[in-house]
Amino acid sequence: MADDVSGRPVHTYRALCSWSGSTAGGHPSYDRAHRASAPPAEAELALSAEPAFGGEPGRLNPEQLLVLSAASCQLLSFLAVAARARLDVRDYRDDAVAVMPEASRPVRISEIVLRPRITLAAGPSEERVRHLVEVAHRECFIANSLATPVRIDPEIAFVEA
Repeated sequence: MADDVSGRPVHTYRALCSWSGSTAGGHPSYDRAHRASAPPAEAELALSAEPAFGGEPGRLNPEQLLVLSAASCQLLSFLAVAARARLDVRDYRDDAVAVMPEASRPVRISEIVLRPRITLAAGPSEERVRHLVEVAHRECFIANSLATPVRIDPEIAFVEA
């Protein structure tokens, strides 16, 4: 990791993608399946295009990875904010959705909606938890990196400690 001129760390992320095959048969016939990894992580993903674009439905696609990245970053940001605030988060589950209308040009993800269901030990007010959800959103590296709006619609629940 290098430092910038202010002496603060600059993080670098690496991703590897690979494909082999032939496009000689034209656009409808080539295989969209490919592999991706992000060293130093050892996991390798089997990816494809979305089925509407000739891909395999059993493989993740780049659009899904984008919404997954936004949801994962919000989860991690919220857990960090909650831990700093001494809240006892017991469960966090997000059912996130991204929308990509083909009628808009250029075609792009036009909105990401995160819908976390957050369960905490009783104690803090719902208003405080919602505030911390917003703080986490402002601190989320992925949401801050996107031009696409990321909206959060949380559901808050409490359990007895």
